[in-house]
Amino acid sequence: MDIINSPFRGLGGLKVFAPATVANVVCGFDVLGFAVNAPGDEVVMRFTDKPGVSISKITGDNGRLPMSADKNTVSASVQHYLKHINRTDVGVDIELHKKMPIGSGLGSSSASTVAGLFAINELLDRPLTAMEMVPFAMKGEELACGTGHADNVAPAMLGGFVLIRSYEPLDIIKLPTPNLYCAIVFPDVDVPTRDARQMIRKSVLLKDAVVQWGNVAGLVTGLFMNDIDLIGRSMHDVLVEPTRSILIPDFYKMREMAMELGAVSFGISGSGPSVFAFTRDEQTAVNITNKIQQHLTGLHIASETYVSAVNQEGPKIIG
Repeated sequence: MDIINSPFRGLGGLKVFAPATVANVVCGFDVLGFAVNAPGDEVVMRFTDKPGVSISKITGDNGRLPMSADKNTVSASVQHYLKHINRTDVGVDIELHKKMPIGSGLGSSSASTVAGLFAINELLDRPLTAMEMVPFAMKGEELACGTGHADNVAPAMLGGFVLIRSYEPLDIIKLPTPNLYCAIVFPDVDVPTRDARQMIRKSVLLKDAVVQWGNVAGLVTGLFMNDIDLIGRSMHDVLVEPTRSILIPDFYKMREMAMELGAVSFGISGSGPSVFAFTRDEQTAVNITNKIQQHLTGLHIASETYVSAVNQEGPKIIG
């Protein structure tokens, strides 16, 4: 694209939305994830005359995110992208508008990073496919939490439900998605991703690993067969959830309430503290979020709720 004559050169820039994600999906630690329609983050990107990447504004973060281009996940990922395509001559300015809570377990950093990468790729007339941009988004995850996992950034970038079959080499597979709704509740408690990862056991019993393999295989099979009962039976975690649930107030009580109200399954979103339930219809999802939010209010814990179908689109231009 001729940057000088680009329609995106003006003051308005290109505005992109990228969705939140639910990673792990209970039994699929670091290998399964899906995108939701809300919440998400927004990035505004425009060309500048000076080569390099800069951040001019961040909103919605209460001053928590770095403005330095080398330290912010959005700008750092864009830097890696531009170096890869040999376009370090390009200058861009970034505005990041956080529309979702930080540290929620809903892929806050990945939504921002994906929005930025999608924006620069659009500005430069799409030299890379969405799949080819995932490794650059993983660089942002490495900066954010110390590990460049893909179970948030891949569904945020590609939309839908994804399986990361392998990290070395990276092998990402899009899975079919049955007509399920997702009920999400974010309790306002602090569960830093780095701390949550450090709690995970370094070794596991073979018998537990066998149970987990069977559940992951059952979940993927249920997705392909559109067998919602099989999906529900398979969404159990014997490796990570028993440890991470300690950090989430009344986790098992919330699960009990969700299942009594008709949830297909219930679990932790990413590293938490957000929890989610799959349901067969939207009203059941609404009922579950309302009930759990009322319960948390009784514990004097503020919370935010979201109800969404699985997002199939990934990032999109919104202005």
